[in-house]
Amino acid sequence: MATHPCPCGFYNHPDKDCVCGPGVVQKYLSKISGPLLDRIDLHVEVTPVNFSELSSSRLAEKSGLIRERVMRARAIQDARFLAMEEVHANAQMSANMVRQICQIDEQGRSLIKQAMEKLGLSARAYDRILKVARTIADLADSEKVEIEHLAEAIHYRSLDRDSWAG
Repeated sequence: MATHPCPCGFYNHPDKDCVCGPGVVQKYLSKISGPLLDRIDLHVEVTPVNFSELSSSRLAEKSGLIRERVMRARAIQDARFLAMEEVHANAQMSANMVRQICQIDEQGRSLIKQAMEKLGLSARAYDRILKVARTIADLADSEKVEIEHLAEAIHYRSLDRDSWAG
């Protein structure tokens, strides 16, 4: 799913000013219901890339290396769910499986508790954050869900933030 951040399309744009009046951005975004947002695992704000970045000679990570990392993560998940015919990936885990497979330490529990309270997240969002954190840990070839994996997963809930649109 994709959407513009506001009716004019320039809210949070690095080079252009948003011409929408006060409250218009929040009203525009509030058309996306909370239950629908709950069902979207990753909320990512994508801003335009300026010419100097596009034309930069800076080397980026090669697609082949990214593909290898994803394939390794998928293999980890295949092995994790080998005995379960109906589950093939972290996203398909039940709530009970999430509690068993996505265990976090006390520091992680404190972080997610703070995020839940600050962002007003639902139980569904909690489970989705843990599933995404487990996937991030798999991509990092980590047996445990570490606090940095959890923090990154929480970061992907940007549309849940009241402060995002003013």
